[in-house]
Amino acid sequence: MALPQEAGNPFDHFAAWFATPLGQYVASEEAGWYDRTVADIFGYKAVQLELPQLDALRANRMPWRTIFGRSAGCSLRCDPAALPVSEQSLDLLVLPHVLDFSADPHAVLREAERVLAPQGRLLVTGFNPWSLWGVRKFKRTEQTPWQGNFVALPRLKDWLSLLGLETMRGEYLCYRPPVQRERVLARTSFMEAAGDRWWPAAGGVYCLDVIKRVRGMHIIEPQWRRVKATAASPATAIERMKSQAGQDRCK
Repeated sequence: MALPQEAGNPFDHFAAWFATPLGQYVASEEAGWYDRTVADIFGYKAVQLELPQLDALRANRMPWRTIFGRSAGCSLRCDPAALPVSEQSLDLLVLPHVLDFSADPHAVLREAERVLAPQGRLLVTGFNPWSLWGVRKFKRTEQTPWQGNFVALPRLKDWLSLLGLETMRGEYLCYRPPVQRERVLARTSFMEAAGDRWWPAAGGVYCLDVIKRVRGMHIIEPQWRRVKATAASPATAIERMKSQAGQDRCK
């Protein structure tokens, strides 16, 4: 479903926030995770929804890769909850903060389940409400990105499970405090290693690697059976030769 140019699109506001010191820090951390994850995902078609400023598919080797969404700079402008592709046609779908700024994040996940092929992969990143980033969201004066949904990870996993989407692995990123001062961000870089070790669930951003499972689907392999070869004894061979010779004389 093609859309006209929108005013006040939250994804465009979030893309502009990515140019700030704090936004660049988040973009760098997430780009590293996407690069590591998509490099070993194979198939034919991959789509990223929204946020073209963060090329989450750059390390992937699928022959067909593109970006859909409402944001300026997307290859095809469409609603993330109504993708212009057929059912079970995508091998990889990437949602960088799409659930954070969608009016109906559950509808986006339903659409993701529709377009993913069996064993297709879904990669999701979003802000963790149970972190310092989530605490800052409660300030009434805060703007982008704090006005987003910030879906709690247990709730998100429940949604995925109901849709038959299985979480393979997850990771947290961004343990530094959410401030726009470059000097503070640089001085608190030690919090990345410390946070990952001592309070891993307190990262400001969560990352999920999800797969679409299909019930009853399994690979059928041939059932090979080993047959023991039996060697004919010399006596049996001689009897066969005599019998064949007798038949030849009767012709």
